[in-house]
Amino acid sequence: MRDFAGKLAVVTGGGTGMGRELVRQLVAEGASVAMCDLFADAMAETTRLCEADGVTQGARITSHVVDVGDEAQVIRFAAEVARDHATDHIHLLFNNAGIGGGGSFVLDDRAEWDRVFQICWFGVYYSCRAFFPMLERAAEGHIVNTSSANGFWAALMPGVSQTAYSAAKFAVKGFTEGLVTDLRNYAPHIKASIVMPGGVGTPIGLNSRRVLSGEGMTEVTRRKLRQHLKAIGMPGGEDMDDAALEAAQQMLARRFEELAPTSAAQAATIILDGVKADRWRIIVGDDATRLDRRVRAEPERAYDPDFVAYAAD
Repeated sequence: MRDFAGKLAVVTGGGTGMGRELVRQLVAEGASVAMCDLFADAMAETTRLCEADGVTQGARITSHVVDVGDEAQVIRFAAEVARDHATDHIHLLFNNAGIGGGGSFVLDDRAEWDRVFQICWFGVYYSCRAFFPMLERAAEGHIVNTSSANGFWAALMPGVSQTAYSAAKFAVKGFTEGLVTDLRNYAPHIKASIVMPGGVGTPIGLNSRRVLSGEGMTEVTRRKLRQHLKAIGMPGGEDMDDAALEAAQQMLARRFEELAPTSAAQAATIILDGVKADRWRIIVGDDATRLDRRVRAEPERAYDPDFVAYAAD
């Protein structure tokens, strides 16, 4: 699929981050896009940005409020895409939606752990199931599943647990790699790619809290934020009230977006270039490339306390 003009793409998690930038760049290249997200306000901003960029004549953008961790909602989403775009087929499926949380299997609440796994893994699986008949009907199709550097290295940083997210992203990676052969055997006009980003500047932290806890602070979010502040060496977290904790979280989110080695827009460009080049394995960012190389070279060292410094060399 060398260009996207005239194609119909489905993008999950299109309200912010990489999903938003994928929508913007696809529309700029002349594709129509059906995006979903949990938050209508976020998708409205994505649409506004696309319109400000200039929507190519003939391209359409539709927004759908969907929880990808709920199979019935994903099935409804597929039906809405067929109805709103007056079609029985799509060309591109970007399974991008995801949240963080459930870091510790030992300490964290099971409901949070399961919610993270449900969105990050089953959201991909449900979407592939729901949209596969529409991909089969297209002359050519491409499934693009977002895993993570945490899909080949199950840690966020030394000493920090990352179990739910990593387990889900490993599952996405294995499933997509299995699809490469499965599609070649039985649906050769459809391709599959796995995306493994490193540090990308997105508001995943704030989005995750919004999904898991709503807009306000809960006792769980207070505890986890205080633990995080302590882990990164910020003193005084144990004495902060809700307003101070909120300000600290907003500051950390801004700092993450600003200091991440790859921007969301750059990540989207790398992904779309990878699809055009028919690459089944798309690593996003030099940090992810270095980490992947080190994990492959010395897997037994991958969880040693000094591994991150070693991988950065």
